[in-house]
Amino acid sequence: MEQPPVKRRVWWERRSRYWVVLLLVGFCAWAEILWQGRRGGQTEDIRIFEGWKCDAEKTVRSVAIIGAGSGGASAAYYLNKFSKPCAHLNITVYERSDYVGGRSTTVNAYNDPAEPVELGASIFVKVNRNLVSAAEEFGLTTQGLGANDVEHLPRTLGVYNGEKWVFRGSQNRWWTTFKILWKYGMAPIKTQRLMKQTTGRFFKMYDPPVFPSKDLSQTVFEVGLTDVTAVTGEQYLSKNNIGTAFADDIIQASTRVNYAQNLDQIHGLEAMVCMATDGAMSVRGGNWQIFSNMLKVSGANVLLRTPVSSISRQENGTYTIHALQNNSSPHLISHDTVIIAAPLQFSNISLTPAPLHPPPAIPYVQLHVTLFTSPFTLRPDSFNLHASDTPPTTILTTKPPSHTQSLPYYSISTLRILRNPATGSTEYLYKIFSPAPLPQSYIHSLLLQQPTYPKTKLNPNPSPSSSRNPISWHHTKTWHSYPYMHPRVTFEDVQLDQEGRVWYTSGIESFISTMETSSLMGGNVAALVVEGWRGEDGGLGEGRVDEEMGMGGGEGKGERGEERSASEL
Repeated sequence: MEQPPVKRRVWWERRSRYWVVLLLVGFCAWAEILWQGRRGGQTEDIRIFEGWKCDAEKTVRSVAIIGAGSGGASAAYYLNKFSKPCAHLNITVYERSDYVGGRSTTVNAYNDPAEPVELGASIFVKVNRNLVSAAEEFGLTTQGLGANDVEHLPRTLGVYNGEKWVFRGSQNRWWTTFKILWKYGMAPIKTQRLMKQTTGRFFKMYDPPVFPSKDLSQTVFEVGLTDVTAVTGEQYLSKNNIGTAFADDIIQASTRVNYAQNLDQIHGLEAMVCMATDGAMSVRGGNWQIFSNMLKVSGANVLLRTPVSSISRQENGTYTIHALQNNSSPHLISHDTVIIAAPLQFSNISLTPAPLHPPPAIPYVQLHVTLFTSPFTLRPDSFNLHASDTPPTTILTTKPPSHTQSLPYYSISTLRILRNPATGSTEYLYKIFSPAPLPQSYIHSLLLQQPTYPKTKLNPNPSPSSSRNPISWHHTKTWHSYPYMHPRVTFEDVQLDQEGRVWYTSGIESFISTMETSSLMGGNVAALVVEGWRGEDGGLGEGRVDEEMGMGGGEGKGERGEERSASEL
């Protein structure tokens, strides 16, 4: 029997929609494969200066670097690389903490060195040229986001607004893609296209003629990114016809977990960086190992627990560093060049004479990180789920409806399963990002009342522990994690003095704040310093320097940018 016209039309509409979605999924798969092939050469090593006419036996430079994080370690690494064979360097790195890595550091769950957990910058991605090439050079083992699957729990991602789940993914990547496209239509594809176009402009900053650059504000203008940093992410997405549903549900969840900021606060470029997540990875054992190896290769003398109090210029043009070695012994030594590789506003360092254009104090996010282990799984009704449902292992958040109270956290992640050395039981390791400290009583309320003691490869025959404490290990940290990325068109100066002896790397943080961009600016400053030395030694002119330098790139350079990661946090 022939179907009625109305039913026949509805049937065809549903069938057409089904095939459109399948075609879109196929297109996304094809585009990803194509892009993976195009970006394969982007981690090519840095090209070193050539043609520097010098007496390598007599050219000795003393450099002070303040800060042993990504910017400082990279500055030391690239100074050593760019200056060979024409300069013998005495590099001293001053670090007030007792570890290398800055905001990239780990802590040990249960105080067990065999169970390190990222406390700060957690991930970087395949097109982060500096970090990826350094990890490969140092033989470090990297792992993808799925390397620590939580056995017995499906590894899924969801976005919660405090009232309902605006999106829930699946263990199956293709099914998740299908669900995204079904709900948001072309918005995800348009966003990826816009992200690649936008971050592609940023990647010009790795190569001549843009690299190296003394004026970050001018460079941002020259590569065509001023119009992106001048507006909010919300405005930039609207201007490019990205649907508000996808922006509010997915992109805003990403800006919140990566930068603790909503789309109407963060500038357009950082919003795009949050969506550049292809090939996300971390170094097994901690990303800080990249920076530790950079310092080791550079031959730098690293002074931990040595805060610097002042930097003063001497009559002979050198700069004397006043510091307390091991927080007790006075340390005074003069250097030819000083690189400040930490936010100056948090350093408590006085500079004499004062910088020509002092970097202004800018507001930083205070991010609270909570790590804890528990035999308990997350409680479904804490997230407005049915008792039989399982909360996602990665819970992101977006702005709640106007009538709903804001959530006290940005994200909750179930990282992996560990064995508690005190009880022998297997437990879950959790990580929470929040705008304020979370009382343990609130954390208890997020957990089931009965421990699950999962059966895993680690513990095939679990037995209940005698301890009923819902939290067996707990660690918190408050970071000045990154600036509030408000729209702006000017950025802090790289050179702080007139002679080119005092330099600053942290001005890039209000432009893009990642491990990779801090490394890029460390390399940029190193190149400018060596360029100045070359001029002093009667080397080749600046034009030749620009032709010979670059942060690598190879095939496909100048396209598509970074993270967060991990955030990076």
